[in-house]
Amino acid sequence: MSQASDKVVIGKIGAPHGVKGWVKINTYTDTPEGIFDYQPWLLGDGKEYQLDQWRPHGKVLVAKIEGIETRDDAERIKNLDISITAEQLPELDENEFYWRELTGMQVVTTQGYDLGVVKDVFNTGANDIIQVRANAKDAFGLKERLLPFVMDEVIQSVDKEGKVITVDWDPGF
Repeated sequence: MSQASDKVVIGKIGAPHGVKGWVKINTYTDTPEGIFDYQPWLLGDGKEYQLDQWRPHGKVLVAKIEGIETRDDAERIKNLDISITAEQLPELDENEFYWRELTGMQVVTTQGYDLGVVKDVFNTGANDIIQVRANAKDAFGLKERLLPFVMDEVIQSVDKEGKVITVDWDPGF
């Protein structure tokens, strides 16, 4: 399967809200309301759903999804992931990356030392972090490393086609 046809999880259906099929929305987008910029949604079973309406309700977002008319309907979709296809994501500039693109890339130092493969990417508040699973043959006995994803300081280059991230990093750390 190519990355272009992959599903990207952008949120999750929460508890029913009221009796007319409205549901709470848990969003994973940068801005909470950004989840509503993407349509159609693919819910758990892969079926496409269109959004009818949405609104803020206190500190949460609630939405009415077409075809979900009752509280029982809303209960049926509760806790399902909200996904979109990768083609629905905006195009990024040359030096911007989606976390999903970095996962699985090989990480090597500027001196050619193979640190391993990106297992995960997350944010600490200060900056993004790549979690690198070390190769079984790691000479330093490390099983994984956490490297700050800071361009030009730590991250020297990202080769999307070659799937290699070059870093300025001490392999013993």
